[in-house]
Amino acid sequence: MAVSSCSSQKILSFSSSCSSFECRSDPDFSGSARFDKPRISAARVIGASTASFSGLSSLIFRFPPNFVRQLSTKARRNCSNIGVAQIVAASWSNGVGSGSNSAAAAAASAAPAPPVPVEITSGDDIALVDGLKNVHLEALADLKNEASFLSSDGSLAIHAGRGIVTDAITTPVVNTSAYFFKKTAELIDFKEKRRASFEYGRYGNPTTVVVEEKISALEGAESTVIMASGMCASTVMLLALVPAGGHIVTTTDCYRKTRIFIETVLPKMGITATVIDPADMEGLEAALNNNNVSLFFTESPTNPFLRCVDVKLVSDLCHKKGAIVCIDGTFATPLNQKALSLGADLVLHSATKFIGGHNDVLAGSISGSGKLVTQIRNLHHVLGGALNPNAAYLIIRGMKTLHLRVQQQNSTALRMAEILEAHPKVKRVHYPGLKSHPEHHIATQQMTGFGGVVSFEVDGDLTATIKFIDALKIPYIAPSFGGCESIVDQPAIMSYWDLSQSERLKYGIMDNLVRFSFGVEDFEDLKADVLQALHAI
Repeated sequence: MAVSSCSSQKILSFSSSCSSFECRSDPDFSGSARFDKPRISAARVIGASTASFSGLSSLIFRFPPNFVRQLSTKARRNCSNIGVAQIVAASWSNGVGSGSNSAAAAAASAAPAPPVPVEITSGDDIALVDGLKNVHLEALADLKNEASFLSSDGSLAIHAGRGIVTDAITTPVVNTSAYFFKKTAELIDFKEKRRASFEYGRYGNPTTVVVEEKISALEGAESTVIMASGMCASTVMLLALVPAGGHIVTTTDCYRKTRIFIETVLPKMGITATVIDPADMEGLEAALNNNNVSLFFTESPTNPFLRCVDVKLVSDLCHKKGAIVCIDGTFATPLNQKALSLGADLVLHSATKFIGGHNDVLAGSISGSGKLVTQIRNLHHVLGGALNPNAAYLIIRGMKTLHLRVQQQNSTALRMAEILEAHPKVKRVHYPGLKSHPEHHIATQQMTGFGGVVSFEVDGDLTATIKFIDALKIPYIAPSFGGCESIVDQPAIMSYWDLSQSERLKYGIMDNLVRFSFGVEDFEDLKADVLQALHAI
């Protein structure tokens, strides 16, 4: 396997006395001798002589999947508290290879020689590391994201975070619970931050870091931390950023489990909350003036009424009082809305939904500045909730079609919202793409698409709404949203059935409310299905 290269590359120099890799001859697959030249360039190495490469022209450098792992600036910040800097390297050695070049390989390994430079993709600057010994991590040149030249979200979702250097197109799944040290001296070097390692599976994994890099690229964030679920991300974020006795501001319309955590768990730590309407800026100003607010946290659009918060205005008001702003952008996706560029400090996603996009994985992410994300990551490492690398692979796979799915879902949802709004058996439609939506003017300013979920009220009671849902043939009756398959639910039953009707109404949850997540099925099929179900009422 040759070390991968691209138009923008960085060279790392390893001392020949370091046994972390071995030069081996390229295997002969054709029956005749064939050797590839190592992709190395003496001209780009500071202080390296071209004599370093004598005898190596017919050798190819072989690395296992997790040997060389380059990280961008954002990823280094992500892992800074465990000593992971520019490279995650795992020691590796094999027996002397067979073939005509095995002697040369052994000689190159045994004899003293100048450092051998190895190309790895990263950026334009050059850094030299002598066997990862006596490395001042802070002094190493920045490694740039290899996908930084890409301008579209679709391309970034596919190519950002090419982190694990192999010649496989797909990202390898690194299934390991821990990372070993060859000698105790290496462990001490790691503890004193002269050597890089994840150390333990809860603190990081090469596969999950690729997901973090992709989301960071889409959100324009310095850093991202990925966790086992969206609720895991929400709760860890709240616990990490709000001190005991602190105060937060949130909105009336939000995911119920988030509300339960704010109402029942945070008060045990003396944390209080002000709950305002998403459009109530006077209420926000009053809360900021009357309380020492640590954090403003809401969704935009919200669940299930898809209300939109003016992220720029909210951020301006909160920052004047020193409060952090975190926006849950799950319904928007990173493609339709860039909360950080609008002024928010953090953006949270349930990656279970649109980002994963296939209804087959749970995950949550938080993106923002390196400083804030590191605070959250430190507590995350204590509490657990680490994402399994196999789940991370499913998200990576799903993100490759994110832009295609979201485009289709945006289009279908808007067209269906217009049809539903005009239908005599529908009382009201909640969708930010409609002019009738109370925050349509805000949505058009801060969103490029309005998402794949439409909420609406059937002209009827609980029973009539059940009849409509049961008459649908395409969507699944299930919680969640954002996947390829359409999903429908009746929030009064799916999420609030444990409450009485009067208690549900306190949260605006009416018996005739429907939340419809449009998948990527053909628009005409979905239209026909919805219309025949409405006709059945």
